[in-house]
Amino acid sequence: MNKIIECVPNFSEGRDARKIAKIVGEIEKVKDVKLLNVESDADYNRTVVTFAGKPEAVKDAAFYAIEMAAEVIDMSHHKGAHPRIGATDVCPFVPVSNVTMDECVLIARTLGKEVGERLGIPVYLYGEAAIMPERHILPDIRKGEYEGLPEKFKDKKWRPDYGPVEFNDNVKRTGATVIGAREFLIAYNVNLDTQDIQIANKISGIVRASGVVQINENGEKVRVPGLLKCVQAMGVYLKEHNITQVSMNLQNYKVTPPHVAFEEVKKQAGKFGVHVTGSEVVGLIPKDALLSAGRFYAGELSEKQLIAAAVEILGLSQLNKFIPEKKVIEYMLGLD
Repeated sequence: MNKIIECVPNFSEGRDARKIAKIVGEIEKVKDVKLLNVESDADYNRTVVTFAGKPEAVKDAAFYAIEMAAEVIDMSHHKGAHPRIGATDVCPFVPVSNVTMDECVLIARTLGKEVGERLGIPVYLYGEAAIMPERHILPDIRKGEYEGLPEKFKDKKWRPDYGPVEFNDNVKRTGATVIGAREFLIAYNVNLDTQDIQIANKISGIVRASGVVQINENGEKVRVPGLLKCVQAMGVYLKEHNITQVSMNLQNYKVTPPHVAFEEVKKQAGKFGVHVTGSEVVGLIPKDALLSAGRFYAGELSEKQLIAAAVEILGLSQLNKFIPEKKVIEYMLGLD
């Protein structure tokens, strides 16, 4: 049976269509790889690309895309709402069919070594591919972002796993890249009808698994866990739409599915006198996640009706038209 893995690189360019086309073109030229989705956001100044195929072909396509991103993106001039550390900010591999996580880990580490040695880009390994435990979580690696790299490299604890350890002229342009392996993640954003980023940030702190740091009655800093397990979240202001979002990564949608995150954000937003107007999925989503939402809101219906109910009630078409045939990974891969 065919082995299939997915790759979801995030590139720090969401405004220049020509640059994005050049990066995507490097993926499309590789045999045994299927381009599934390309989503760009001008406010985030970021493009999320999803492709899948045979493991070795997917690794090669990722390398060529990272190489082209390093050529067309100059991080020293990059500005955007989303945290980022380099031209190719993050590049995860995900097992899809007849592939183990260990195989994805090997691919991630092999690619990391190639990118570091052949392209001269500092590489950090994360997720299941992390060599150091403190690098398992992406936001921990990304802390300080691109601007913090010169100081980061001076800290022995944060020396890159591969590639240069100094902020030379090449690194000034490319930044660093985070490569790893993980289970399927849903990038899910809930829209708020407010421009107040502080409210979006407060809600994010309440719902995300890591919670927030507060000062207790003894004047000590303590971390208060959030309400949703396996969820990362932050507040983001979208200038183009003049709204804010609670931008989330659902790291295990079977633990916290989109509709649970949606309902909790809506509940918390109400406490601030703010309404949730819809949501969006960046990249692809597993069919089961939508079916679960459909059943929650509409009961037992046909597959098509359940997905339609989920799309409507979650407001997935508020900012961009949600077309299941182009957003559900099983449909895109022809696995259904």
